[in-house]
Amino acid sequence: MSQRQQLERILEIDRQIRAGRYPTAASLAEKLEVGRRVIFNDRTFMMDRLGAPIALDRARGGWTYTDPTWMLPSVYVTEGELLAFFLTVELAHRYLGTAFETPLRSAVAKISQGLKGPISVNLQALASNYTFESPHAAPAHEQTLLDLSQAIREHRLVTMTYYTAYRNTKGERTLEPYHLYNHDGDWYLVAYSPARRDFRYFHVGRMERVRVLDKGFAPRRDFDLGAFLAQAFQVSMGEKPVAVAVRFDANQAPYIRGRQWHASQKITEHRDGGLTLRLRTSGLGGVMRWVLQYGTHAEVLAPAELRKAVAEEIRAMSKQYRPAPK
Repeated sequence: MSQRQQLERILEIDRQIRAGRYPTAASLAEKLEVGRRVIFNDRTFMMDRLGAPIALDRARGGWTYTDPTWMLPSVYVTEGELLAFFLTVELAHRYLGTAFETPLRSAVAKISQGLKGPISVNLQALASNYTFESPHAAPAHEQTLLDLSQAIREHRLVTMTYYTAYRNTKGERTLEPYHLYNHDGDWYLVAYSPARRDFRYFHVGRMERVRVLDKGFAPRRDFDLGAFLAQAFQVSMGEKPVAVAVRFDANQAPYIRGRQWHASQKITEHRDGGLTLRLRTSGLGGVMRWVLQYGTHAEVLAPAELRKAVAEEIRAMSKQYRPAPK
């Protein structure tokens, strides 16, 4: 039976004992429609694991608490649930950003305090068995994320000073915020830019003096968040999605197959052990940076402009690494 069903039985046993009904294994088994052995196992669990002071009242012919002040743990968890909770905290700390470390640790402390009896959260013991490597993400201020979340929820405009990396400039922006997106630890705001008349990604770590305005906006009904996210490649986005094909040789194919690189991807296997990955995206800049890391093991087949851009980058790199003349 499931742990949830056991929890429901334990709650019923506790309710009847506390109400002075002096239940027995037979009466509980009949009410809960289980065997007497199941009830006895539940009683043993309550006594051994939860410290329940259950005893038989021979005069009344049923179970009672020798200490009427004893209470069930306010939160009932299993070892597996504690592990899942710990992993969630650690992953959130590392992938949602260090700005959340303080509230995360505060949440752990509050939950730990709510667990009474022998069951408790021992993060230090669990931490010795698991290691996570933090992504190389730009820091995002907790208050900025909270402000943006509020603006998204209440459909309110936001203003900010934004640093545009590829132009190396700062400028004032007024945006209609729609969604917060985390990619490899970096936070991005999906927003509509009235000045550009288009939806774009905005890196939260490049925002300064973010302010939520009192002025609201009507969400655009024709906007499809799923389609917008699918159009990009690792948050790189261009004007129009195109068909992309990249061939990987047998050396790197095992590391490509079996992973979801893009929502639209399709893989064609080759007899030599290699494969061709096909997808549709407008983020050709992101695809080029991704392909170059595989060196001679990857070859762009399409589109022609991406193949040309990769070839030009390789020629420039080759020139840069030429030995200096003697």
